[in-house]
Amino acid sequence: MADLEVMHVSQAFGALTVIEDVSLTVAAGEIACLLGPSGAGKTTLFHVIAGLTRPSAGRVLLGGRDITGAPGELAYMLQKDLLLAHKTILDNTALPLVLKGERPAAARERARSLFGTFGLAGTEDRWPAELSGGMRQRAALLRSYLFNQEFMLLDEPFSALDAFTKADMHRWFIEVTEAVGTTALVVTHDIDEALGLADVIYVMSGAPREGAPTHIAGSVRVGRPRSEREDFELTEEFIAAKREVLALLRGDLPAA
Repeated sequence: MADLEVMHVSQAFGALTVIEDVSLTVAAGEIACLLGPSGAGKTTLFHVIAGLTRPSAGRVLLGGRDITGAPGELAYMLQKDLLLAHKTILDNTALPLVLKGERPAAARERARSLFGTFGLAGTEDRWPAELSGGMRQRAALLRSYLFNQEFMLLDEPFSALDAFTKADMHRWFIEVTEAVGTTALVVTHDIDEALGLADVIYVMSGAPREGAPTHIAGSVRVGRPRSEREDFELTEEFIAAKREVLALLRGDLPAA
């Protein structure tokens, strides 16, 4: 595993500066959340980190290696699962390995070996349309993990799920990331979700279309271990952390 470092990244499109001088670090083995309102530039920053867009300024490092503007270095999962309807769940999850040149039979066996860990046992030969939304997201996460076991970028992966399924997926996501030892950066606009999932939350603030480029307003480190987040939202610790996040979103605290 390796640390991810975003160093003084800015991104402009013509005269419009969307993000300005953004720096953050995700330590190996951590889950970090990037939190901010709609239109704050979270997806723009993700495109830069994923190498889909070269920034106007700044660098992105993975384990000290410069990956700025290099697509395909990190696994990037969008909000929609994007499973291929004409392929079984096993073939969907094995696809990244096949695209990297692995023989299909070997790729299927590697993917199959992780179906139990990812809570997908018994779905290998089923079609995407036969699975619930939560199970489809599990399959999409396994596919992302097989693309890059070191680091995953997840853009609002649970936002389309109902509240009960989302709560189950949060618990499962914490368990599976700890089981496989991966590192993740998750985009969300849900404060409770960020507090439930993350080791550290980076709060983005700004209104680019109003002439205020987005920046990192500050960060909040969640002190409680992820494995001890059961009923965390009922604690004073949770309330205090949520107040800190809200203060950063409102601009009531100085930037870190």
